[in-house]
This record gives sequence, structure tokens and C-alpha cells, in this order.
Amino acid sequence: MSAQKSVYKLGFWSAVFASIFSIAYVIGQLAEWFDLMGSGGGPENDSTWYGLVILLVPSLFLGISFVVMMGCVHSHAPADRKIWSQTGLAFAIMYGTLICMNYFVQLTLVAPALYRGEVSDHIRPFLFNVFNSFTYSVDLLGYSFMSLSTLFAAFIFAGAGLEKAVRWFFIANGLIMPFIALQTFYHPLIWGASAWAVTLPGATVALAAFFKRKLR
Repeated sequence: MSAQKSVYKLGFWSAVFASIFSIAYVIGQLAEWFDLMGSGGGPENDSTWYGLVILLVPSLFLGISFVVMMGCVHSHAPADRKIWSQTGLAFAIMYGTLICMNYFVQLTLVAPALYRGEVSDHIRPFLFNVFNSFTYSVDLLGYSFMSLSTLFAAFIFAGAGLEKAVRWFFIANGLIMPFIALQTFYHPLIWGASAWAVTLPGATVALAAFFKRKLR
């Protein structure tokens, strides 16, 4: 198998998994906002222990698959546009590092403590309180980096057809960055940030189709 074909194969599967994990998260988030997971419903209530598990397991794996996917995007990029894909990959790595660390702590430290009903002083600083916690701010920073990642990488897709679809989904996901980053200052921005439920899965599905076509 040629090196370029390996890039397209890995790019296809990482984009497929990123699509699956992002859609799984969206479904879980909708279930929580409609009060199907005991949180009280709406975007401002904190998750239950099992809500954290349902939301953050796919989010953790999304972080991993997204970084691999953007590495493939960088490998695919033509030499004269690699500065854009390299910048996108750098932001993707920053996103992946922040959110994987955050979600691993939530799943292995916070969720078990909530399940046992033993929220002691050493757990409280890591509670995922919407809009009002260190961990939520870290989450917003991580997803702001994801938006910047797709915004920069969009510039390597200059063609028509699937390339155009990837480019515009990447740009759209990048443009919601202010709505993500500034939520702690103005909470209703979360509604603008919820466009991520369309822009990110749209970007990964389009990219999977693009890499699949390249494989053929």
C-alpha cells in the first residue's frame, strides 16, 4: 500500500469514528436537555453521574479520533498549503490534550464520587458545573481550539464538490468559536454554540466521503 493510500485509509476511518462519536454526543446532549437523564433539563443544569458517562465517553474518543483525522488532513495537504494544515493540526493537538485530560478526570474521579455520593473537598474543584467551574472553562478553551483547527485547515480544500463541502463545514465550525469561548461571560451564547451539533458532524462526514473517494 502506498504511503498516500495509507493516509486516505486512516483519514477515512478516523473521520468515520469522529462522526460516530460526535453524533453520539449530540444525541446524549439532546437527551439531557430534554431531562431524560435526571439533570432537570435545559443547558444550565449540571449532569448526573451517568449523564457524565453518557456524554463524556464519546467526547473522549472524539478528541482522539479528531487529532488523528487532522493529522491525515495535514499529510494530504499540498506543499504550498501545508502551513494552513499544520496550524490546524497544532490547534487540534491542543484541543485533544485539554479535553482528553478533562474528560478522563471527570470519568475516573468525579463521576465515581457522584455515584457514591461522596463529594469531598478534594473532588469539588473538579466538578463540571455549567458556566461556573474551572473544568467547564477548560472545556470551552478546548472546543475553541477545535474551531480554530477546522478554520485554518479549511484553506487547503480549494476544489469543488466534496472539497467545497468540507471547506464550508470547516469554516462554519470555525466561525462559532466566539459563541463557545465567551459563554461564561454571556450564557445565552450557548445557543449559538449549539450549531456545533451540525457543523462538526457535517465536517467529519464530508471529510470521510472525501477520503473514501480518494481511496477509489
